[in-house]
Amino acid sequence: MSNGDDENAETPEDAAEDASEDAAEPAPEEGEMETKVTAESLEARLDEAEADLEEAETEADLDAVESELDAVEADLEDADLPEPEDEDEEDPAEAIQSRVDDLRSDVEEQRGPYADDVQESVDDSAATVRDTRWTENGEPDVRAATEDFLATASDELGRTFGPESDDLDAHAAALEEAGATIAEAGLDADEDADTIATLLEAAEELEAALEAAEEWSDLTVVQQLRKQGFYDRLNPANHRDFPPERNVVRIAEHENDPERIVMALEKFESDFMEEVTLEALERLGAAEAFDVVHERAKKRGRQEIRVLGKIGDERAVDTLLDFVNSDNPPLQKVTIRALGEIGSTEATQEVADALEDDEPTVRYQAARSLGLLGDTRAIDPLRDRLENADDDQLRAACAWALVQIGTEDALEAAAEHDDDRAYTVQAEAEKARDATGA
Repeated sequence: MSNGDDENAETPEDAAEDASEDAAEPAPEEGEMETKVTAESLEARLDEAEADLEEAETEADLDAVESELDAVEADLEDADLPEPEDEDEEDPAEAIQSRVDDLRSDVEEQRGPYADDVQESVDDSAATVRDTRWTENGEPDVRAATEDFLATASDELGRTFGPESDDLDAHAAALEEAGATIAEAGLDADEDADTIATLLEAAEELEAALEAAEEWSDLTVVQQLRKQGFYDRLNPANHRDFPPERNVVRIAEHENDPERIVMALEKFESDFMEEVTLEALERLGAAEAFDVVHERAKKRGRQEIRVLGKIGDERAVDTLLDFVNSDNPPLQKVTIRALGEIGSTEATQEVADALEDDEPTVRYQAARSLGLLGDTRAIDPLRDRLENADDDQLRAACAWALVQIGTEDALEAAAEHDDDRAYTVQAEAEKARDATGA
């Protein structure tokens, strides 16, 4: 029987506590509904964006699609999508991001074309016209292709474009002028779409025509040389040996025509023709060959270094000094000899140091080259080697070098050995004593 009290009844204190907790939780604003971001909701939004993209006709339409993609990507970053339970299962976040990226690419592909696209294409073509070496057959095609584009640009923009002369640089300049005018014309991608499309098509046709025009790189080496007159000196009387290119080099050497030989060196890649041309240039010692031979000598080509010695241009000295201490006796020997032939006293110290090299042939060549250099700073190291070296061939070379230097001090250092054990040293000492008048 109940006494009227309910143990589960809420007391006034409980009611007050519940009311306080309810007041602590903010009530949602009117009309506000919390929507949870899910993979399905994001996919649905991408479906709508894809549909909008298919129907887009203007740049504004494309901007709207891109804005929706930005919003989807932002929500994706904040979303707490479930991780795949199986490692072989596709991650929903990665799948959605991949689809966003694909749609962005589709948006970019659907944009334009723009006037800037036309200018970029035209500027590229202008650079091609200016920088390419065209053949005699290719030049007329280049002019025609350029003038066709300029005619289209003139029609579309109501302004006349044309080269100031037949020179290809003038054609390139006219293209650049037309490209800049197109970019500055204020053409709208929507309102002027037809004009831009026409200009872009003409620019693409220009690129294709230039690609088809004949340039030097399209010709074989023989065709290039034939057009440059390389073979013009051949005739039945002198066309005896094979290959004919060897005959051309021989004729050019006989006629002191190094340009033709350099042409062959640059064009032919065979070891045989390289040897033929370098030997001819070495015999000629032609200054015209310096640039191409010097560049090749940087790769430690010994034959090229010999040619540099014969040319005698001091611009080669810095390159050759790097090889003096190369621990490669054949390279050291030919380099030291070339430095002596060039005659720059800038090389004196490095060559003098080579008097102490471990290789006898290098020491000998160093002594000879010091004589050719004629620098009085070499007298003391030459005197020392002449007095103390065991190698009579080296000592004779030192005596010879002192005679070549020819100063009083140098001659006296050599003359002291007129009774030397080695006849070759005696001979040089006697020359020195005769030179001093003693």
